Amino acid sequence: MTFKEWQQVIDVNLTGVFNCTKAISPYMIENNYGRIINTSSVVGLYGNFGQTNYAASKAGLIGFTKSLAKELGKYNITVNVVAPGFIETDMVKTIPDKVVEIMKNRSPLNRLGLPEDIANSYLFLASDEASYISGTVLSVDGAFS
Repeated sequence: MTFKEWQQVIDVNLTGVFNCTKAISPYMIENNYGRIINTSSVVGLYGNFGQTNYAASKAGLIGFTKSLAKELGKYNITVNVVAPGFIETDMVKTIPDKVVEIMKNRSPLNRLGLPEDIANSYLFLASDEASYISGTVLSVDGAFS
């Protein structure tokens, strides 16, 4: 991997989240309320062959989330991160069928997740029902990991 390939992924997945958080957090602090929900990946938790830059960026985002939750909690702002597993998306459709079947078979639920599964996790973390959940990594992977 080249330095440029490394840096591009870090810039998008980690620095981009920092910049967005820096832009919105003053308004949340002013209102003494907020929900920040970041997106990591099971790859950020467990790594994956050929994805060192991606795994590092997503693992870094987990540390970022946990630290930010401690910093912003006094302002009634929760900060969590969702770590999706293999989800039926257009990107997964580009993966060879035999690889997708292996991924399905590795899940105790014997299927890939749906985009709605991920959306529902965000809805929950943004809700009042999750008001005491902060600094948490929510793996939405069908027990794949």
